[in-house]
Amino acid sequence: MSFATWLGFAISAIIIAVSPGSGAVLSMSHGLSYGVRKASATVMGLQLGLLLLLFIAGAGVGSLLLASELAFNVVKTVGALYLIWLGLSQWRARVHGGRDVSVSKEATLPSTGRRVLTGFLTNATNPKGIIFMVAVLPQFITQGEPVLPQLLILAATMIAIDMTVMHGYALLASTMQGYFRDPRALRVQNRVFGGLLMGVGTALFFVKRQA
Repeated sequence: MSFATWLGFAISAIIIAVSPGSGAVLSMSHGLSYGVRKASATVMGLQLGLLLLLFIAGAGVGSLLLASELAFNVVKTVGALYLIWLGLSQWRARVHGGRDVSVSKEATLPSTGRRVLTGFLTNATNPKGIIFMVAVLPQFITQGEPVLPQLLILAATMIAIDMTVMHGYALLASTMQGYFRDPRALRVQNRVFGGLLMGVGTALFFVKRQA
């Protein structure tokens, strides 16, 4: 793999990472709710889901998913319903009153494993991610050279970029924690991010294989 090929992939990875999507919404939601340090578990889960999609595409399974309308629609429906359920759960999340809101937030903080799983499922069930990987990844694989080392290089590049961007989203959101100290503001926060997640999930129903 030449440097020019790697650089082209890195630029593509930056564009797709910065583009708002379910991962960005989830990172900002958890960054605002739990702080950037605790949102790191969510970001780690997002990267695990991204790795799965990358190696699915690299192994050719992604092409089979796109070729089979039934398989693609199953993945699309599961991903859409999961995001809608996630958004609805946040929309309906109970907000406790009292002077120390941080205490109630700590009490409702999901476990590290739960945050990792949430991030993983968000990316792993995203059909737009599969389409991107299958459409873009082969363009950066040099024919005649071993595929596995190239996949590892591309995977490391994408994970480094996406992890940096998602932490940036979480950090940006966490800086606004001071504005969400009272129960009413927390309720607004939950409904804004819950609504965004449900909106992204609903939009997935309109993703087509031809994309």
